[in-house]
Amino acid sequence: MAHNVIAEAKRCLNCKNPSCRKGCPINTPIPQMIQMFLNGGINEAGKMLFDNNPLSVVCSIVCNHSDQCQGHCVRGIKGEAVEISSIENFVSSRYLDTVRLEKTPANGIKVAVVGAGPAGITISIKMAQLGYDVTVFESKTKIGGVLRFGIPEFRLPKSIVDRYEEIMRGLGIKIRPNITIGKAFGVEELFRDGFKAIAIGTGVTWPIALNIKGETLGHVHYGVHFLESPDSYRLGNSMIVIGAGNVAMDVARTGLRKGVKDVKVVLRSDRYSASKEEAEYAQIEGAQFIYNKAPVEITDEGVLFADTVCDGNHKVISCSDKPELMRADTVMVCISQRPSKLILSDTYGLEVNERGLAKISENGETSRPGLFASGDVVRGAKTVVEAAETSKRVVEAMHKYLQSLPKEQ
Repeated sequence: MAHNVIAEAKRCLNCKNPSCRKGCPINTPIPQMIQMFLNGGINEAGKMLFDNNPLSVVCSIVCNHSDQCQGHCVRGIKGEAVEISSIENFVSSRYLDTVRLEKTPANGIKVAVVGAGPAGITISIKMAQLGYDVTVFESKTKIGGVLRFGIPEFRLPKSIVDRYEEIMRGLGIKIRPNITIGKAFGVEELFRDGFKAIAIGTGVTWPIALNIKGETLGHVHYGVHFLESPDSYRLGNSMIVIGAGNVAMDVARTGLRKGVKDVKVVLRSDRYSASKEEAEYAQIEGAQFIYNKAPVEITDEGVLFADTVCDGNHKVISCSDKPELMRADTVMVCISQRPSKLILSDTYGLEVNERGLAKISENGETSRPGLFASGDVVRGAKTVVEAAETSKRVVEAMHKYLQSLPKEQ
């Protein structure tokens, strides 16, 4: 956080055509919020942030600000950009601590939300504020999804996620933990029991495999599983992390915090896809980055890597035919994730694309009437702010759909 948030806010030029807002995926009204804050309206500024993005406080911490709002600040052209994330965090944190959310009178219409990650939290809060009777079905013991089980505590304190559960329950939202839709019951039973609309926000929780020999060995793990429960693993003194995204960075940093002395992040290409900030943190904390290495086979001693060559677009165009062994006690696979097939493949009338993701219209409507989808289950592994932005549009579409239904006598 900036040393003095007020001083940082005063550096805002209040641009009439704010580039910072254009750089924000959810179009946060940044200059207006800052001016309201400086003029003594901190509660109003917090409400402005929350109404635009219920996950504002989370995004102020985990967003890639250097590529988004702050990266577009005009002050950054010739000097230091305004530290927008610090201002947003200060304002939204205070609002979250004091908020008593208003909601319209209950309309008695039941809505189901499947998954309590970023998409599910956003949809359930906004639908409850519109007066709907919302029930959230979550496969884990607690809400949060990637916020709780995918982002380490040192990046996002779990107390923030706990606060969202309090807010949701305060709005009358019912939460059913330890329920995986597609096991005990599915979408058909939800419609049967009177839910008039269902939003799927289950994310992408299944790891994508390397599909190479040795991947089933006992010292090989998937990063998304490791981040759920790091204390369950015995890592040894050395670890290879295969991957180039933010998950790989989180795994490397968590491994270092768990006492691994030698952590190597190994990348197929000549660059990483993680945010610059997260990659820099991983490196400064001790992770070694090794580029242009493609995993060929995993053995008990480590991983056999082949050298790669990339073209001008950073795409691998060739591999050597003489792989070399890189030794490690533990191997973490972090190349990407895909959605669970339970709800997507078992739901009648729900179309998916070639990647196994739900097909939706621009407003989140699936091929099945009354069934909507949002977040990573639609777009693949993306960011929290992108899930929140999509979910806002889904809420508008759900509300329009529900209001168009014949009134029950």
